[in-house]
Amino acid sequence: MSFRIGQGIDFHKLVEGREFWLGGILIPHSKGALGHSDADVLLHAICDALLGALSMGDIGQHFPDTDAAFKGIDSKILLQKSYQLVCERGYTLVNVDSTILLQAPKIRKYVDDMRASIAGILGVTIDDVSIKATTTEHLSFIGREEGIVATANVLLQKMEG
Repeated sequence: MSFRIGQGIDFHKLVEGREFWLGGILIPHSKGALGHSDADVLLHAICDALLGALSMGDIGQHFPDTDAAFKGIDSKILLQKSYQLVCERGYTLVNVDSTILLQAPKIRKYVDDMRASIAGILGVTIDDVSIKATTTEHLSFIGREEGIVATANVLLQKMEG
């Protein structure tokens, strides 16, 4: 059996007047992430991890922010398209492990909904999707609530046949 590991990371600025999409769900908050798409930092990190595992570049290469077709796009679509590229190469997802770095809002009550959303897109069980969150204890741009970061690691397995 052949396995591949991918790692992804994404950063977005937080600003007033934007919806806050994270892990494929809308979370009530006074700020949202700024970006060309809906700026779902977690889904973007998972996209990069999937693409990186098979040396296929990154999310910006496949879905550039210079392309009007991706303006305001739902990042769940980007995740679906990224995973489709993985499947076309003959691989399937084993699991995702991710971490969100965010001072506010507290997201623990949304984690299972995010896990279910991601699992549904990727065709795995909720137990195959891990989401952890941490603050930076008010240090850095994250601690000042100016931005958000997400990291993701994926394990892919070559499909037999």
